[in-house]
Amino acid sequence: MKSFDIPEHYRSSIITPLKEFRRKRDKLKRDFTPTLLDFGPVRFLIARHFGFCYGVENAVEIAYKAIAENPGKRIFLLSEMIHNPDVNGDLQERGVQFLMDTRGRQLIPWSELTPDDVVIIPAFGTTLETQRQLSAIGLDVEKYDTTCPFVEKVWNKAGQIGQKSYTVVVHGKPSHEETRATFSHSKEAAPTVVVKDMAQAQRLAQYITGDLPDETFYSEFAGQFSEGFDPARDLQRIGVVNQTTMLASDTQGIADYLKQVMIQKYDLQPEQVDSHFANTRDTLCYATNDNQDATYALLTYPADFAVVAGGYNSSNTSHIVELCEEKLPTYFIESEQKILSDKLIRHFDGHTKQEIVTEQFIPNNRPVTVLLTCGASCPDAVVEGILLRLVSFFPDARSLEDVMNEVTA
Repeated sequence: MKSFDIPEHYRSSIITPLKEFRRKRDKLKRDFTPTLLDFGPVRFLIARHFGFCYGVENAVEIAYKAIAENPGKRIFLLSEMIHNPDVNGDLQERGVQFLMDTRGRQLIPWSELTPDDVVIIPAFGTTLETQRQLSAIGLDVEKYDTTCPFVEKVWNKAGQIGQKSYTVVVHGKPSHEETRATFSHSKEAAPTVVVKDMAQAQRLAQYITGDLPDETFYSEFAGQFSEGFDPARDLQRIGVVNQTTMLASDTQGIADYLKQVMIQKYDLQPEQVDSHFANTRDTLCYATNDNQDATYALLTYPADFAVVAGGYNSSNTSHIVELCEEKLPTYFIESEQKILSDKLIRHFDGHTKQEIVTEQFIPNNRPVTVLLTCGASCPDAVVEGILLRLVSFFPDARSLEDVMNEVTA
């Protein structure tokens, strides 16, 4: 796999070599057992896969390349490069400005841009409408386009099945940058509708079967369907693609469910399924799958609590948090700075969408076992900071050198 030029301050003298050691021992990525770092009074079980994925490393490399190659020029990002506050903050400190927020609201008017400016397309990609707007200004939209190739793969699949007269059903969060981009590209080739979860997929199924009147579709799915969408006409042949950061099991569950709806409605035999339902299994992102599979494996081990690092608006990270929360106390934090002391931790509550403070988060028993992982947009350095912060609360902990030698020997 390609090696990327990532700024050193994102790497870790602990986590990065640990990941590389595991990679060399498991080149086919079949071993999902976590790595144990045993400091004595505190033990860490670290997920087999986590952190910067191919698409994120590619985006980070291109963004810093844009800064290096354009001294003195104004450099803009369409919106956040990735959903990580450390990366976005560092880019802003280097003079990069955001044109839009993560919901697509304009922060800097298009009228303020000139052909001499530099614009970076983030890893989520962007809409065709925005691409045309930038091109009309005279900006080069391809030079620093960091769109993840796995996102583009979803766009290509949507286009392919659209050409075969399928309607595209996008499983994603309607307000997410990637979903907006996928929707924009898809609707150029096919009627398109977005479903955010299984509940919405089940409602869509009732329009497929005719159990709900077409008239209510437009209000129920407002803002989530392409112009001219006709439920009676456009829900006869469908295919499901995904926002790559969603839970793979959720996307596959929605696809399997809608496939069964089609089989029952049209009384299809196995060899007839593709007459009404397209096969799109190859649109699931490998990195999302690996991180989620590694989390499932991590959760088979007993532990006192889990710490998940990442940006609070990171979709893939939030799904890892959801998996962990089902099993044990879980703390979703941006960095070690959220660990206020050995008694207090400030963490994000995905249900209220606010930070809360939990007291006595480290239990009194010894040893304490911590599950540690992060999202695909979180630098290794952040995970290292969290690990070392937690170890610092145990003065009788074994030395880091001894623990690392034990693991990588």
